[in-house]
Order: sequence, then structure tokens, then C-alpha cells
Amino acid sequence: MKSSFIWMLRTSAVLWVVWGLVHTLAGLMTMAQETPAAFAAIADAVEPQALALDYHAAVGGVVNQHGWNLAWFGIVTIIGAVFIWRGNRTSILVTAMVGGMADLGYFIFLDIPGHVNFVPGTIMTLISSVAIFLSLRVWLSQERKA
Repeated sequence: MKSSFIWMLRTSAVLWVVWGLVHTLAGLMTMAQETPAAFAAIADAVEPQALALDYHAAVGGVVNQHGWNLAWFGIVTIIGAVFIWRGNRTSILVTAMVGGMADLGYFIFLDIPGHVNFVPGTIMTLISSVAIFLSLRVWLSQERKA
């Protein structure tokens, strides 16, 4: 494999580790907070007082399930990053699907409507996009040679 491709994969792997650590931490923090605080942390561009309501326990369950998903998305991308670093082609696709689909939902439902600030959320979407681009560039180049 060309050295430029190796560096693309390694850069992608580092970006996925950063993305994974941020999402794992966000998931754990979401599950550890009361529902209004968790909503305020997620929708950080919304005035916190607008979210300070007395929520039904089921809403807290949904928020905790969201936190769980954030955490496992993060862990899977960290594991995928290890294999991307090693040049494993399957991990390129799996990691892109897990991280990419998670961020697509974030972008559509939180970023576009303006419920979140640029940092950290949109930055994480940009990080995952660059990681996907770099690793898929290598994957597609290797596919043509096969």
C-alpha cells in the first residue's frame, strides 16, 4: 500500500478515536444527568429554561436510551479505528456506517433546525465526514486494483 494511503488511514483512525471518545463521554454524561439537564446538554443552543420541565419517566427512558446509543456508537468507532489503522477494509465500511449514520441523524434533526451550537456537535460531524472521506478514498483505490 502506498505511504499516502497509509497516512490517510491513520489520520482517519485518529479522527475516529477522537469522535468515539467524545461520543462515549457524551453518552455517559447523558445517562448520568436528570432529564432536563440532559436535554439542555444535548440541545445546547436552546435556552435551558425552555427545557426545564417536569418530564414523564418514559421521556427520561428515551433520553437514557439515546445516551446508551451515543456511548456504544463511540466505543464501536474506537474499536473500528484500531482496525482502520491496521488497514482492515471491512472496518472502514462498518465504522463509516456506524459513525456516519449517527452523525447524519444528528445533522438532520438537531443541526439543521438550529438546536445545537457549532462546537462541539457540528465539529464532530465534520470530523466524521473527513474520516469517512479519507478511509473510503483508500478503500475505493484498493477496490479498483483488486
